[in-house]
Amino acid sequence: MAKATSIPIIDISGGQGDHVRIAKELVDAAAEHGFVYIRNTGQDISLAQIEQAFNISRTLFQSPLEDKQRCKIENNQGWSGMHTETLDPKTQRVGDFKEGFNFGAFADSKATQPVPKSMEPHEGDLSAFRDSCHELCRKLLLLFGIGLGVDPPSFFTEVHSPDKASGSILRFLYYPPPSATPSALEADVRAGAHSDYGSVTLLFRLKGQAGLEILTPTNGWAAVPVCPPGTEDDPSPPILVNIGDLLSYWTNGLLRSTVHRVTFATSGTNKSAHAPGLADGESTTDPRYSIVYFCQPADNTPLTAVPSERVRNFQSGLATANVGNPYAERKVLTADEHLKMRLQATYL
Repeated sequence: MAKATSIPIIDISGGQGDHVRIAKELVDAAAEHGFVYIRNTGQDISLAQIEQAFNISRTLFQSPLEDKQRCKIENNQGWSGMHTETLDPKTQRVGDFKEGFNFGAFADSKATQPVPKSMEPHEGDLSAFRDSCHELCRKLLLLFGIGLGVDPPSFFTEVHSPDKASGSILRFLYYPPPSATPSALEADVRAGAHSDYGSVTLLFRLKGQAGLEILTPTNGWAAVPVCPPGTEDDPSPPILVNIGDLLSYWTNGLLRSTVHRVTFATSGTNKSAHAPGLADGESTTDPRYSIVYFCQPADNTPLTAVPSERVRNFQSGLATANVGNPYAERKVLTADEHLKMRLQATYL
């Protein structure tokens, strides 16, 4: 297991007068790490909403297999079974050791895609949670606009209007415990190394469930604790935010789209509850659940660099700024084109 990283923790609950300070802290963290923890988000997403979302996730993945198969993933919406996705096709011998379910847009609190019967009573809650995630992302994107000095600062929020068609996805993930994956070999991972495809990502995790690692520019893989020092007594783990390819494109690589993966967090297929490098109280013996919100701009949004003096003056450029990211070099023109390119690689 890799040693733990030191990603900054930022309290985003400050008032109007604190926006400039918070914006600067977010930009600095995104430029150095590509990841940042945010805490005190109760005014944006409540603890009750998060707990309810995890309860719904457990119900979803315990649904009968035939119900999930009826909702097989299509156009990046629906259920993906074990080994369906291969996030790092160049190095993985088999697909990821996980299940996922992607929720796209809702209309009048109803899913616009097939969902298992077990989800039908929860569609209103899922729709509300997805909306809350999107609005939190827009709040963060406004802060990034302020911190970067984009003209106007609302550039990012405007192209992420919830009224515009986009590839934004609420995703539930389930990773079986190592004891349930006896076919895993020493080099296998639960989710292959990748960068995220969109603008910003929100990651919700449960206390004690290890596995996430990021690729650092100087020290290789580093573990990302669920509860970093100083947050152990918080009612809920801080939300982890990471920069996706598109925000890196828009800033010419100033904001880092960091490669990350999910491992078994032990030495290969070792089933030990604790391993060197695991944070205190974290284990890999139980199933791992996580919830992710991938925020995407409107499909036809161009990916040219934003009007910002700081971005114009940034010299490193995309290819050198995003260590280990094969998608750091801009290859497409719009948000939708980039998403389709990445999905094609993931699903082979």
